[in-house]
Amino acid sequence: MATIYKEFIVEADAAHVWDALRDFNAVHTRLAPGFLTACTIDAEGGRVLTFANGLVAREALVGIDDAHRRLAYTVTGGKASHHHASAQVFAEGPGRSRFVWITDVLPDAMAAYIEPMMVQGGVAMKAALEGRPVPAA
Repeated sequence: MATIYKEFIVEADAAHVWDALRDFNAVHTRLAPGFLTACTIDAEGGRVLTFANGLVAREALVGIDDAHRRLAYTVTGGKASHHHASAQVFAEGPGRSRFVWITDVLPDAMAAYIEPMMVQGGVAMKAALEGRPVPAA
């Protein structure tokens, strides 16, 4: 199984970053605008995301852990036989946070497609969380 690990510093308070991350159904407006262009909730309670590159993916929430500021989700359907991801926020002092995003995927070859998307997503998230304009994809 391929594991993709992305980590970046956000110049914003951990409580602010966590509030945006845990808002599962507003990911396209609060966490990754520009990278994501739409989010709709399906009948089973999952979300269907539309990415700026045209990709559409269905994600199911696995869990939200407020005590550890961690959210986990899985992608259902699609080309991957397994796709599980988590994101976690750590306080790095006043007005500063560390954002850790980990994705496990099978088959391994899918990592070559997912990793660049996670890079783009991280850039969009950092900008949005810091209140800066999101760079064009």
